[in-house]
Amino acid sequence: MTTPLDPHANQPVRHLGAPLSEATGAVVLLHGRGGSAEDILRLAQPLRREGLAYLAPQAAGHTWYPNSFLAPRETNEPYLSSALRRVGSMVAEIEAAGIPRDRILIAGFSQGACLATEFVASNPARYAGLIAFTGGLIGPPDANLHHDGSLVGTPALFMSGDPDPHVPWQRVQASTAELERMGAVVTAHRYPGRPHTITAQEVELARNLVREAFPLPNEVHAR
Repeated sequence: MTTPLDPHANQPVRHLGAPLSEATGAVVLLHGRGGSAEDILRLAQPLRREGLAYLAPQAAGHTWYPNSFLAPRETNEPYLSSALRRVGSMVAEIEAAGIPRDRILIAGFSQGACLATEFVASNPARYAGLIAFTGGLIGPPDANLHHDGSLVGTPALFMSGDPDPHVPWQRVQASTAELERMGAVVTAHRYPGRPHTITAQEVELARNLVREAFPLPNEVHAR
């Protein structure tokens, strides 16, 4: 039940691809501020792989948290904690369906990319992957971004414009450094002057990561 202290609880989830009960892996897609589950789920088509379930939760009011991800964390409560719990409940649901965490990839754009990055760092494990389309760890400019635990070789892809009106490249760099320290295998791409959007080139890089994270049996044998 949705409450003022947990605004994102039980918001709808859009689903494409294989049913969870039959899926061999899952991709969680997190939309940006003002966006929707339907918007971000459009990525399911270019990122499509046989056997995968694509799940996109909807944020209450189309916003995961009210202020910038660089604002003091307390100013984004209770929305931020609710958003992290929502992602956690989805991961738990996927695991309950028999899909292990190393077969779960989490991706997002902008506010959703920040949420995805913060969730993975705060809940460290070996994931199938992390894709941050313009995002980084959450906290003010002087925040200590340290997180405990190991990401055990999780592939992580960060892509961002520079300058970006919402996500400074310096925060992307600091985030990639922290995830690398935690044991992720990080790739970062900086696009000078790129608008706040997702480009075809970024989608192709994401597609390559998904392909490598979820190889089909014939592709494994061909290597």
